[in-house]
Amino acid sequence: MRELRTMGYDAKAASAAGSVLTRRRAMRIVAAAAGLPLMIAAVRATAPPAQLFTWQGEVLGAFSELALWHTDAELARRTILKIRGEIARFERIFSLYQPDSEISRLNAAGTLTKPAPELRTLIEEGQRFSVLSDGAFDISVQPLWRLYEAHFWSHSNVVDDIAAHAQEVARELVDFRRIETGAARIAFAREGMGITLNSLAQGFITDAIADMLRNEGFDSAMVDLGEFRTLGRHPDGHVWRIGIRDALDANGVARTIELDEMALAVSGGYGTTFEPTGRFHHIFDPQTGASANKLADAAVIGPRATVANGLATAICVAGEERASALLAACPGTRAILTRMDGSSVTIAPAAKISAA
Repeated sequence: MRELRTMGYDAKAASAAGSVLTRRRAMRIVAAAAGLPLMIAAVRATAPPAQLFTWQGEVLGAFSELALWHTDAELARRTILKIRGEIARFERIFSLYQPDSEISRLNAAGTLTKPAPELRTLIEEGQRFSVLSDGAFDISVQPLWRLYEAHFWSHSNVVDDIAAHAQEVARELVDFRRIETGAARIAFAREGMGITLNSLAQGFITDAIADMLRNEGFDSAMVDLGEFRTLGRHPDGHVWRIGIRDALDANGVARTIELDEMALAVSGGYGTTFEPTGRFHHIFDPQTGASANKLADAAVIGPRATVANGLATAICVAGEERASALLAACPGTRAILTRMDGSSVTIAPAAKISAA
């Protein structure tokens, strides 16, 4: 379970995918330690005191929350109501948990007419990441999820050789180029195909809500709607700090990351595992059908949560040797990668800048 600590307030957050724990349960937010310049401190001492306002709920099956500060309580309450409505609208588009959502109807029928612009936008963004990563990122891996779920969890289709069967499914049904998109219609080229946008939609929703808060006049907020994004700094003037769980120890925190008007996305196989060893998990290699085990996790920091979200997944699959090129294609991003042996490396575009 992840613990939120800001200005002396405590709140709890967790994330679920079915009945399994996810990597977000072990992430922590803590206030940074830094002093305020005396002039700024004096101005704030005479300004109307800001209040903390929070919201907690589920977004795409994950327990999520907002923490925001403002002097106008009525504005804050109205804004939270607007946010709840917008989140509900996004759920009706992107949620794989709602059978009547647009993505669920597309996966069931193989075609969808008059799709929401956001659905088309994210599918095209997914295809862009697929091209950028030479196929390491692919939103059409949903048939692999169905295969592993049926084999390991529901036991509705247990196969003798799961690796061989996964490779066959990947060859026949996983291919981003077989998704036809248009303003009037989205369709799959083959029966049995399906998509998941969880590697983009959580970041997309995080960005949308952060942008809404900014437009409503909020200068200090922490948005945690599947991925993280900060507005301004902590109300006491300190940079936001987010602790990332230890990839090899669910009860430990490996490092803290400072965010100042930035977003953070973390992808790791430990997020959702199908069996106790962790060898089989939800981050799939689209080319082999196997779970990607080149890295323990990838944490990406950048200006937008959508891009950080996609990069984190792509790098987990592509591996450390291709991370620099992927980051270079997305200005302002950097990554901290945890190798399978527990060592880590920080990478900025075109150059490794530190290792541990």
